[in-house]
Amino acid sequence: MGIRSQLTYRLSFAATTFGNLAATAFDFVTILLMFSQVRALGGFSLPEVAFLYGTSTTAFGLTDLVMGSTERIGSRVRDGTLDVLLLRPAPVLAQVAADRFALRRIGRIVQGGAVLAYALAAVDVDWDPVRVAMVPLMVLSGGLIFAAVFVVGAAFQFWAQDVAEVQSAFTYGGTTLLQYPPGLFAKDLVRGATFVVPLAFVNWMPALYVLRRPLPLGMPDGVAFLAPAVAVLCCALAGLVWRLGIRSYRSTGS
Repeated sequence: MGIRSQLTYRLSFAATTFGNLAATAFDFVTILLMFSQVRALGGFSLPEVAFLYGTSTTAFGLTDLVMGSTERIGSRVRDGTLDVLLLRPAPVLAQVAADRFALRRIGRIVQGGAVLAYALAAVDVDWDPVRVAMVPLMVLSGGLIFAAVFVVGAAFQFWAQDVAEVQSAFTYGGTTLLQYPPGLFAKDLVRGATFVVPLAFVNWMPALYVLRRPLPLGMPDGVAFLAPAVAVLCCALAGLVWRLGIRSYRSTGS
């Protein structure tokens, strides 16, 4: 119903979708401006950085489209309107994800996919079946990892109630981090993105394998193939945290 209502005013929908696409495109424009002054960024060429950008943005865009509304759960916890969702015969997480579903977010996916298509055409890689298969696999696995971060952030709001900005630091901030080569960042930050919040498995690990680049922290190439397993583990842990959050909910008493 939400999608139908948004598509009713087609000009408005087109304008907001284009606005979403244009706003996210400025991130890549920034990268282009950098490369107008340098030949390489952290030892990576423009097509290679575009590959990192495209995989990160596309994976995050898919998750943001489906799970982006979960960041609003803090307001429902504060005003007690989460009670309505608990009474309906449908999973609460699905209802939270569908709450004020914004189809305009598809603009981020289109923009990220366009950059990824450019990168695949321009990057200098000797493609083999494994590397070809790894591209859609990393986008899917990356989307699931981002989804787990969204869910954990939403669940944490059952206790903290107003941490949407903290959640955004790991979701929107995380995708921006992954758009650049890991060599640009301090090793402690790379370790945190690998072992604490495993965002490195969204694209750093598999993408560097595809590009025939050494993995960060001196890790062996085999680690690049762990992205699907990391995604499944993250989703399982996120589900556990979400259930704990639901059980701790006590409404407002009104």
